[in-house]
Amino acid sequence: MKTTVYAWPDMARPTTRRATDFGTRLTEARKTAGLTQVQLAQRLSISQQMIDYYERRAKNPTADFIRKAAAALNVSVDGLLGHEVKNGRKPGPPSHLEKKIAALRQLPRDKQKLVLALIETVLRDSGHSKAA
Repeated sequence: MKTTVYAWPDMARPTTRRATDFGTRLTEARKTAGLTQVQLAQRLSISQQMIDYYERRAKNPTADFIRKAAAALNVSVDGLLGHEVKNGRKPGPPSHLEKKIAALRQLPRDKQKLVLALIETVLRDSGHSKAA
């Protein structure tokens, strides 16, 4: 009989249970965003172990966690809950622009306003009307 040794934190013991539906959607959204569990945990100011819990075992995640995770992953709450509204877009990794927008959302408000002013200037100068 072969014994496997798990060197924490590099390897976690494989789960014998199937992930919950919510956990599966959370994992897919995290991977689509190109994030590790550690990176998502840092964005949410929680531990990697909590992300693992939500992805593998949580049956009733809190509304607060769902809202924060959706915002951090740039997905809808409905999407994480399995009530996705079709937007006509092909599934797949986010575009370069979507990644930049997600990064901009993490900036402080004053920096966001500066970037928005620059975008509005470029759009105005190129003949596009100012977006609301």
